Amino acid sequence: MAKVIDITEKLTFEGNPSLIIKGKKLEVNADAPTMLKVMGLMSTDEPGMDEILKAYDMMFPEKSQKEIEKLKLNFNDLVVVIKEGINLITGDAAAPGEQ
Repeated sequence: MAKVIDITEKLTFEGNPSLIIKGKKLEVNADAPTMLKVMGLMSTDEPGMDEILKAYDMMFPEKSQKEIEKLKLNFNDLVVVIKEGINLITGDAAAPGEQ
């Protein structure tokens, strides 16, 4: 019989992390397949409009997208939100403001 190892206890099954903007909590999809796709899209020096829109759609659930739309961010600020979402997932997020 082939060897079987249960690694369940080594894994974390926490929920998705969130960014807070103007007091609004915005969930970020943190599952590995999604984030690998997003990081692939954003890995170029200057991701284009298509890559940024795809990353946004993959990273933020519909509820978070609606809250972001209400903020009426300019394009550069939206890119900052996406990059900070990536940093949050990959562990590069700045500690200040962490809750």
